[in-house]
Amino acid sequence: MQVYHGKSVCGGIAIGKVSVYGRPEGRVEREEKQNQEAEICRYREAAGIALEQLDGLHEKALRQVGEAEASIFEIHRMMLKDSEFQGSIEDIIHTLSVNAEYAVARTAEDLEQKFQACEDAYMRGRAADIEDISRRLLAILQGREEERIQEKEPVILLADDLAPSQTVQLDKSQVLAFVTARGSLNSHTAILARTMGIPALVGTDIPLDESLDGRPGIVDGAAGMLYIDPDRETCARMRKALEEEKEKKELFRTLIGKENLTLDGQSIQLHANIGSIKDLDMVLQNDADGIGLFRSEFIYLERTGFPTEEEQFRIYRTVAEAMGKKRAIIRTLDIGADKQCAYFGMEKEENPALGCRAIRLCLTRTEIFKTQLRALLRASAYGRLAIMYPMITSVKEVRRIREIVEEAKAELEARGLPHGHPEQGIMIETPAAAVISDLLAREVDFFSIGTNDLTQYMLALDRQNQSLDEFRDAHHPALLRMIELTVENAHRAGIRAGICGELAADPELTGEFLAMGVDELSVAPERILPLRKAIRETDVSEYLRTR
Repeated sequence: MQVYHGKSVCGGIAIGKVSVYGRPEGRVEREEKQNQEAEICRYREAAGIALEQLDGLHEKALRQVGEAEASIFEIHRMMLKDSEFQGSIEDIIHTLSVNAEYAVARTAEDLEQKFQACEDAYMRGRAADIEDISRRLLAILQGREEERIQEKEPVILLADDLAPSQTVQLDKSQVLAFVTARGSLNSHTAILARTMGIPALVGTDIPLDESLDGRPGIVDGAAGMLYIDPDRETCARMRKALEEEKEKKELFRTLIGKENLTLDGQSIQLHANIGSIKDLDMVLQNDADGIGLFRSEFIYLERTGFPTEEEQFRIYRTVAEAMGKKRAIIRTLDIGADKQCAYFGMEKEENPALGCRAIRLCLTRTEIFKTQLRALLRASAYGRLAIMYPMITSVKEVRRIREIVEEAKAELEARGLPHGHPEQGIMIETPAAAVISDLLAREVDFFSIGTNDLTQYMLALDRQNQSLDEFRDAHHPALLRMIELTVENAHRAGIRAGICGELAADPELTGEFLAMGVDELSVAPERILPLRKAIRETDVSEYLRTR
């Protein structure tokens, strides 16, 4: 048995034959060309064909994975039309008198190196997009067919790397899982894999060898493991885990339509955390009571330029209409810290977790903020949207937000555009906000406690620093007291308080949160039904007696 380790992109277990995909590469030769204009024409024609192909991929992705993920191919279009990209190719043809193929390959290599040298992981992931675009152009220039992966039976696909365009065209019925030797967790390929729900590993320490083709394999997506020629013990263990996974899913399905009611009659709302509209089906399939956190920053992170008001309006309206009478809370853009977006042009900070991020960015760049607010206000006329503001530390910030919201409403009214009057709440994720939660509760309609950042700031531990894991205590008494204080102050003011951070799904704290009187827990869609089961098996009165 051979065991290989990779980075987990998407969990799940896959058992089947391995199929090694060797990408057919067209060799690029440097050729002297005296007629530079003819080569530039060849390149421009190829670029036009590539744009048409990307349009087709965009339409297919819209049907399969939703608007937010389909925007990957809009990004590829923008990159292909980028003046720097085009200018570099044409300059190389002119100055070196070479063929278009060589100019494309040379430009792509230079840009890939620039992206790979970036400190930001998201920007490093864009190198794969440049590679995808250049490969498409070269295939057209060389008269080769577009690369497609076609399998005759369900397999575990093994490849050096997969381009986003290849990933979106995978036949899910024929691909049990995919494993790549290269790739990053921040690549668009990884994003698509998570969206499609295919168990996947990237950056796997496996040599690409055709001798692996057809051999039995097992992918443990959660553990980041690939087994080739697994032994009997491993096969038995993985098959048992796969069966247990299926049984749990079936058991949880029986809870659909049931109330989130404890044994002694206490109820609580269970909402879902999502990152894009493609997750809406999972929210509805898992019977969530609403959306407790829609991470709107992903709309920005998946683009190379600012999303327009209309683009955002369409996304938020889709959320509102899909959820119907159920409330959907949209968090305003939370850019900064570990979520960097190059086109924002933000200055490098020594400590970005304490820097210009989230609401601070919005309050210092009000036009960006107002564009999002106008889209949200318009979309709120189509359902129960609520707006939530992250990283609040003071009453002053909340009052300034209110002023900007009123300005956005006035601008919409001046344009004759209808809008709603959504609830407005804040995240309690700084110790300052928790301590003055009694004052903040008078200013807003609801609280949502973000335990990820609150833990970081309470314990003075960088949440991105894995070497500090031994000092990280998610159940620290100080943190739990802050949560309880926030809930108490919310209820005194007559508003609700929920939790949308990772701790909301912690089964060891479910009874604690029920005892505190938390009004709602917001978790990943797949955690809704397991959490409902835990709630229905909890006796809060008994818990309080032994607390």
